[in-house]
Amino acid sequence: MDKVFIIAEAGVNHNGSVDIAKRMVDAAIEADVDAIKFQTFKAEKIITKSAPKAEYQKDTTDKEESHFDMIKKLELDMKAHLEILDYCKKNKIAFLSSPFDSESIDLLDKLGLNLFKIPSGEITNLPYIRKIGSLKKEIILSTGMSDLKEIENALNILEAFGTPKGRITVLHCNTEYPTPIEDVNLQAMVTMKDTFGVNVGYSDHTCGIEVSIAAVAMGASVIEKHFTLDKNMQGPDHKASLEPDELKAMTKAIRNTEKAMGDGVKRASQSELKNKVVVRKSIVASRGIIKDEIFTEKSIIPKRPGSGISPMEWDNIIGKKAKRNFNEGEMIEL
Repeated sequence: MDKVFIIAEAGVNHNGSVDIAKRMVDAAIEADVDAIKFQTFKAEKIITKSAPKAEYQKDTTDKEESHFDMIKKLELDMKAHLEILDYCKKNKIAFLSSPFDSESIDLLDKLGLNLFKIPSGEITNLPYIRKIGSLKKEIILSTGMSDLKEIENALNILEAFGTPKGRITVLHCNTEYPTPIEDVNLQAMVTMKDTFGVNVGYSDHTCGIEVSIAAVAMGASVIEKHFTLDKNMQGPDHKASLEPDELKAMTKAIRNTEKAMGDGVKRASQSELKNKVVVRKSIVASRGIIKDEIFTEKSIIPKRPGSGISPMEWDNIIGKKAKRNFNEGEMIEL
């Protein structure tokens, strides 16, 4: 990729509605991101009826509702996937989805997805990782809650089953919604890049946009960020998501940060060259100087503009004879 790949994470913020999902596609397009990503799962395949909710889910959903029931009503079936995928194609935005079970991997493969996103919770799911690796697709691997050894194991499995590291991007991530700023540990993204020799990025669950921008400045090639049409909607992830205007602001800031990074060569830019002569200085006469007078520290001075002899030649000027008369403020010539 020649630019940062920005993923607007719709996740389950569609609340099970294809209409809301399409409106989210429209918002993602308006924000000028590269892709919109959903989640593909069958509740019966990924969670037991007795599984507890995460603390943030208890805070953002009906406390009497079970984890299973919360997830069940957020499913998108095959028909919904086809409708949303077709809508994305017509509107020229990439459709992505994270599968959470084996059948969902098959569903997305049938839909022709060339890029698979492995969510953080599946990084220790051996049969799941094997299956994803065997597809030999582009892979984005989220690493929330994991350590270097777990990441290494997942990468080794993906490679062993047919997907080389060159096709894998590893995302630093913290799986708390929202993530406290002091827990971001953005330097870990650089550690993963140095340790595994892979492309890296950042899946951002903080409330603002500044950490995503910092991640780009630190070398992220992919940024993923949850968004919603309205933070006040019912559902587990809305409150820790950006609204459309915030998503747009993040995209703009990332693109500006990208441009600002440059090529790393230190040189005068085209925009500042015109100022060189204005703000730099030349050696000029600090008083009247007569012909054949010896230039001294007291007879010359550096002053703007910089169109004459540079003050870097100061030592070469001192002790030489003036070849003509100079008025005060006149640029010295040899």
